[in-house]
Amino acid sequence: MTLYHFGNCVALLLPYYFTYKYSGLSEYGAFWKCVQAGCIYIFTQLCKMLVLATFFYSDSSSSNGEFNFFAEILRCSVDIADLLGFALILSRIPGKGHSKLITAGLGWATAEVILSRGIMLWVGARGTEFSWIYIQKCLESNVMLVQHLSTATLIWLFTRHDLNKALKPLVSILLVVTIFKGVWLEGLLHILSIGPWTSIAVKALVAAIIGFCSLNIYACLAQQIGI
Repeated sequence: MTLYHFGNCVALLLPYYFTYKYSGLSEYGAFWKCVQAGCIYIFTQLCKMLVLATFFYSDSSSSNGEFNFFAEILRCSVDIADLLGFALILSRIPGKGHSKLITAGLGWATAEVILSRGIMLWVGARGTEFSWIYIQKCLESNVMLVQHLSTATLIWLFTRHDLNKALKPLVSILLVVTIFKGVWLEGLLHILSIGPWTSIAVKALVAAIIGFCSLNIYACLAQQIGI
């Protein structure tokens, strides 16, 4: 039964495989490029942990369970390193068009789900006690996949000099919204005392909106420059 539950959790991560298989990356032989993106993710997270452990609080919530906005803002400010990591991936991975963006986002998201939730699923989901938390974590990982693909697209758009000047502020706003999502979104969910299932639905909606905006801006630029 426990192995069956673990299999169900892993099956919820199939969108990662489908993204790689049906986006055309498998035809381009982009597997090792995704691994390279994952290695850059690991390096970025090590740098972030070093900065957080040295200069910032280790807990964004106070002892009585209240959400600490100031500490969370400081923590999210370190997430700017993620943008630098994405920029480094995009500069080192050859290619153009959607394949480059999907490689960066998929490699980053895959490394994140393996390192942050792989051990938890292997140990927890195979335990003797059933818990919905592992299903929720897997569903949230799929939301993060959409978010990382959107972030890679926004970084690529931000570095383009041929992007319409009217769209540049919108790209910047979307990047700020993404980086400080842990402040405004998590804070809103905490204030409203929303349950875990509803929280996943809200996060999925936010990720879908950001992804939709990013996709439309990318489509406009792709049509303009012919990629």
